Amino acid sequence: MSTEPPRPRPRRRRFAPTWGDLGRAALALLGAAAGLEIATWIVPDFTLPDNVFLVAVLVFVWGVVLRPVLVWLAVLMGWFGAALVGLFGQAIIIMAATYDPTDGDSVSLLGALLASWIVAAVSTLLVYLATAGTSDAVTASVLRRARRRPVTVDDPEVAGIVFVQIDGFPYPVLESAVRGGTLPTLSRWIRSGEYVMAEWRPKLPATTPASQMGILHGTIDGIPAFRWIERAEGRTYVANKPADAAVIEARHSNGRGLLADDGVSVSNLFTGDAPTAYATMSAIERTQETRETRLALSRYLASPAGMARGIPRVLTEVVREWFQASQAVRRDIRPRVHRGWSFTVERAGLTGVMRDLNTALVADSMLKGRRAIYVDYVDYDAIAHHAGILRPESLAALVDIDAVLAQLEQICEVTPRPYHLVVLSDHGQSQGEVFADRYGEDLAALVARLAGTETSGTAESHEGVSSLNSVVAGSSSDDSVLGRALQRTSDRIAASVEEEPEAAADSPTDHDPGTHDGFVVFGSGNLGLVYVADQPRRIVREELDQWFPDLVPGLAAHPGVAFVVVDSREDGPVVIGADGEHHLVSGTVHGTDPLAPFGPHAPGFVLRAARMPQAPDLYVNSLLDDLGEVAAFEGLVGCHGGLGGWQDRAVLVHPAGFEAPEEMVVGADAMHRVLVEWLERLGHRRDLREGPPADQDRAAEPT
Repeated sequence: MSTEPPRPRPRRRRFAPTWGDLGRAALALLGAAAGLEIATWIVPDFTLPDNVFLVAVLVFVWGVVLRPVLVWLAVLMGWFGAALVGLFGQAIIIMAATYDPTDGDSVSLLGALLASWIVAAVSTLLVYLATAGTSDAVTASVLRRARRRPVTVDDPEVAGIVFVQIDGFPYPVLESAVRGGTLPTLSRWIRSGEYVMAEWRPKLPATTPASQMGILHGTIDGIPAFRWIERAEGRTYVANKPADAAVIEARHSNGRGLLADDGVSVSNLFTGDAPTAYATMSAIERTQETRETRLALSRYLASPAGMARGIPRVLTEVVREWFQASQAVRRDIRPRVHRGWSFTVERAGLTGVMRDLNTALVADSMLKGRRAIYVDYVDYDAIAHHAGILRPESLAALVDIDAVLAQLEQICEVTPRPYHLVVLSDHGQSQGEVFADRYGEDLAALVARLAGTETSGTAESHEGVSSLNSVVAGSSSDDSVLGRALQRTSDRIAASVEEEPEAAADSPTDHDPGTHDGFVVFGSGNLGLVYVADQPRRIVREELDQWFPDLVPGLAAHPGVAFVVVDSREDGPVVIGADGEHHLVSGTVHGTDPLAPFGPHAPGFVLRAARMPQAPDLYVNSLLDDLGEVAAFEGLVGCHGGLGGWQDRAVLVHPAGFEAPEEMVVGADAMHRVLVEWLERLGHRRDLREGPPADQDRAAEPT
């Protein structure tokens, strides 16, 4: 294959209004007129002149005049100003449009505020029905801005890359969608031959913290699950807590991450060493790009596609979730979990606001000509967790993200440098009935029963909340009343994730069976982590068998458990199943190999995880049943974290001209090296100092 980097398709350099532009303008005016007319029926004391369409035209004109001023004021006023623009910007524009200079009258602020939301709701519905969700107002507004204020860069010949992560997207779902044409953008790309789709294999654990750290920083060491205990520190780390995410990244970053060369991180857990990070969990405390962030956010909130449009969409999503959850109960759909208000709010925020906000931030970065951009869309992952990986509401989230790809493709036509789009997932997702529902007790209760002691921990997942909290936390500050209020809100969200139990770091003696403090049990998808609570070191099999003789045999024999991993003095890490053992270091198998159902990579994956200093005293992996389904130790239908099912079948879609390995990419650290090579072939990263590879993991894997 040629070593020359591929060239993106030619971009249009001159911009004349298209029929699509005129159609969107007409729809916007018609929607504004209809919304204003409906507002006169609903909102008390909201009256307009007889010619409502003329008022709609005035709203458009005043919007063009006032919106840049409002954005400028919002940046000067900080986050308080950004929120005011989002809530009241369109209302102020309506007040200006309805002002009568002859008598000085105008509609009230409250009336204009309610009317602005009605107009946004009607316009959104009208555009959606007329265009089937294509090229929405976010894209149209970005294209207009690019035409008005074009940007130049010093190296326009160097193509950029936008990495779009679709969180939790399994490769078999992509295959089915391409064959069925249900994701029209991805299907068109792949069927045309311009793009190639490939499967890649994340290592254990198949979680966002480990995979995204590997993709962005080139290492997956020291992250055994979504949450874990650091024995040396005597504390629990949770990857979607801002303070913990910052510490985790600091330990792994070598300054040469995927986005180190003029990159931008949008809505990720980690930055990839990007100079600019929007809504990124590990970078909440950074302040150097505060004004830039405020400008991008204020511009989005002030636009008709921003908060005024987002609020009706959020309310609509709440109704959809209520209806779909109720329908699942009425039809007795299995597997199923309770979908309460916390998930309803999470889903409404992710699909009603976060998707558009992320797209606006990516578009803003593209229009500035930033070299590499990495964004994480978590809609599908969050919904599939609670509904299932193939449920209509989950697939609808994929359709919406596919529409975002079409929008980004349009934006590539007006950017100051050419861009390639690369789509990937951090892991896949598996499905099945929750362990506690199958067997009447959760993993913590099972451990407590077998060990005859108390347990603490969590079986709840709050992974999707991190994307919302990153925006709230990133918007907090000490420079305004609102900023401080948002800080308190972020702290409450982080605290509600869970009250994490602490591990003793300075126990002077080993375990005394008469004074033990029990166990700490975490669920990470269908992978359970079991720690002896009062020990500063990992407990080996011989000690567990002496202190709790029924624990390991009882777990291994449980019908909902496929295998248990425990360290031993003589043999090192051992995988124990109901009918056999696999000694990982020697490769010796006694009886039936408990790892046989999980594929040829399983021994190497488990050995690497078991050798981590952060590894628990016991890993517990759930069953893999005849349907290829697993049993999550959290309250989730779709899950990831362990072995079994589609959770380790991740997606990569790249331009056909990008040279990829002939064999399947195995491990997020290996994926990092592939992506870095693509950037280097395009002319990126020339000023970065050479150094040792970030990932020093050399765990042996079977061939």
